[in-house]
Amino acid sequence: MALRTAVVGGGTVSGVHLNGLTHNPRTELVAVCDTDEDRAREMAENYDADPYFDIEAMLADADLDWVHICTPVQTHLPLAKLVIEAGIPVQIEKPITETYEEFEELAAHAERHGVTVSEKHNHNFDPVVRAAMEQKRNGELGAVRGVDVIYTGCSRPDDPNRGPWSLELAGGEFEEGIPHPIYMTLRAGGFPRSEEAVTATTALFDDYEKDFSYDGTQLQYVTDDGVLCTTKILGGTRPVRELVVHGEEKSLTADLISQTLVEHDRDYKASAAAKALNNIDQADDRLTGTVANARSVLKRKRNDDWDTLRLLNAHYYQNDAESRALEAGAPERMPVPLEESRWTMYLMSAVRDAAERAAATGDELEPAIEQDAE
Repeated sequence: MALRTAVVGGGTVSGVHLNGLTHNPRTELVAVCDTDEDRAREMAENYDADPYFDIEAMLADADLDWVHICTPVQTHLPLAKLVIEAGIPVQIEKPITETYEEFEELAAHAERHGVTVSEKHNHNFDPVVRAAMEQKRNGELGAVRGVDVIYTGCSRPDDPNRGPWSLELAGGEFEEGIPHPIYMTLRAGGFPRSEEAVTATTALFDDYEKDFSYDGTQLQYVTDDGVLCTTKILGGTRPVRELVVHGEEKSLTADLISQTLVEHDRDYKASAAAKALNNIDQADDRLTGTVANARSVLKRKRNDDWDTLRLLNAHYYQNDAESRALEAGAPERMPVPLEESRWTMYLMSAVRDAAERAAATGDELEPAIEQDAE
């Protein structure tokens, strides 16, 4: 029997949850909830679900098996605690909580009640990232020595993409998006060996009307296995979004924008010919990946069955894996472990702390001064 599921929140991100739960054969979208009654009714009509304007009433009446929380981050903890107290597994949009202290409270609450909690980490399930991680698991890279994630072209802090609530964060809209590259680094490289192994640097490049703390950051840490991991995140630039996994036998560059995987398995320093062949190899990988992506898009247009959709949509892929685990009563098979969310929140707190220290000591970069065109 399909999992009776509800979505709480009708903002920007809720659409992908609503669509995915509607298509997933293991879930039945039965309820939607938003404090804006008109929005809740519109969602309910569009998705053939029951509207609710109060989460407690929904939890009492709807006989739910799974709840997705897609509200502003400031509301995640109190709403999730209500779902947990009702004994219902819950998936929470990123960031899972506003602070690391809130995460600890959430995790402890879930453990006390024996309820499964997960966070949306969709980029870990992008087709190109899955392909890279499969090669790593299979040992094709040899020993992994390092991981770099470059995630630029993020929103500026004052971009009102998700609503005014994001502008209340220390890094504004920019901060709302930084869990993505952080959890990708954690998944590809591993967790830090300790909290002391983490270093964070922040920058405030532009000037803003609101008192934001940072619009760029870099994180670095070392894992128990000696893997050196770095994450660079910048707002206000052209997008470059790459995951690079450095192995002793082979390295990989997963390009999230083009969804292409480039293999670095040739010693290009051996000769001029090797350098030329290296360039050919990389161009061929890009072309092959582009052709494969085009075929996938055509396949999706011709065939919209769930297996096709989930393989091409990272949100759907994660939801499918989670619904399988819940259906089987196997929380240990959830694709996003809570420990990954814990470290994501810890690294985010390290970024905020670095921004506060920079502001207190005057070490942050001065905002750039635009020069008038001559």
